[in-house]
Amino acid sequence: MELEKQIQADIMSAMKAHEATKLAALRGIKSAILLAKTAEGGNGEVTDADIVKIIQKLVKQRKESAAIYSQQNRQELADNELAEASAMEVYLPKQLDEAEVEAILAGIIAEVGASKPSDMGKVMGVATKRLAGQADGRLISTLVKKMLTV
Repeated sequence: MELEKQIQADIMSAMKAHEATKLAALRGIKSAILLAKTAEGGNGEVTDADIVKIIQKLVKQRKESAAIYSQQNRQELADNELAEASAMEVYLPKQLDEAEVEAILAGIIAEVGASKPSDMGKVMGVATKRLAGQADGRLISTLVKKMLTV
């Protein structure tokens, strides 16, 4: 709940500072949080971990939209999406770089005793839990594939 309060406070400061892009990004986060709270089967509460997952999803959507806009030569729209994504990334935990992820994956591979590509599922199960919020799933998958085929 601490993250939600921080986002609400930042919405107020963005309104006062007339930061339109940041305000739009924060309102998008707040809207997604409200949807999660009122979702069918929900208990009306969201944890900070849930909020981080929501923000990761929103950032991914913004980056995918920016890529599509760039392909369609709509750079002003792509820039806006990327600006919103960077405003949202402030609330995410620090992302590990490729070397750090590779080192953690080497430990996980040794831990589960994986040695061939068919063991990828075992490694991915542990890796996605351990690296949740710290690394992109696509990066994890690519590195695991590379490490198990060598």
